[in-house]
Amino acid sequence: MSASEAKQTTFTRMQDATSEDYQIVGAHALDFMSGLADRVLAHLELLRGDTGGYAVDRLTHSLQSATRAERDGRDQEYVVCALIHDIGDTLGTYNHSELAATILQPFVSEKNHWIVKHHGIFQGYYFFHHVGLDRNMRDQYKENEHFRDCAEFCAKYDQNCFDPEYDTEPLEHFVPAVREVFAQPRNSIYISESAEQA
Repeated sequence: MSASEAKQTTFTRMQDATSEDYQIVGAHALDFMSGLADRVLAHLELLRGDTGGYAVDRLTHSLQSATRAERDGRDQEYVVCALIHDIGDTLGTYNHSELAATILQPFVSEKNHWIVKHHGIFQGYYFFHHVGLDRNMRDQYKENEHFRDCAEFCAKYDQNCFDPEYDTEPLEHFVPAVREVFAQPRNSIYISESAEQA
């Protein structure tokens, strides 16, 4: 029996629920969580067609970032981070990098999470001075151990990924990698120590 066919709880306040109730809720949660990769892929599709004034649309930019990272021999997790780095553009217009980082955080290394979270400020090095902002805003993180990693990400896989002539891989190419990276969280308040040790 699938979670969607499983018994429903009847409590109306969480404080009234029992362990048995949360076994039912847990079965539904596991079923829902198993669809995360598909929801991420569907959300990436929302970037298709929106150029934001650039020479390519936001999806192509993301695909080009991942394609370049993959062709440079970056590992699968890094490639998926490159693919997802601007997924927040749709809902996090004013903090897109933080939103992308939040989606990735349970599944990626601390370094890759940091790169994605801060890439918006680091990317500013290439254009902030054209819009009245400080292009060196990233310098506030100079002492961070991941400063060079984030600067490198922006130089190699972000600021240069607006080329309509580049041989960019399609989204379908990255589906297996997305499914694998989002298959099992490493870090979440919803993972008990006993589950991590199992």
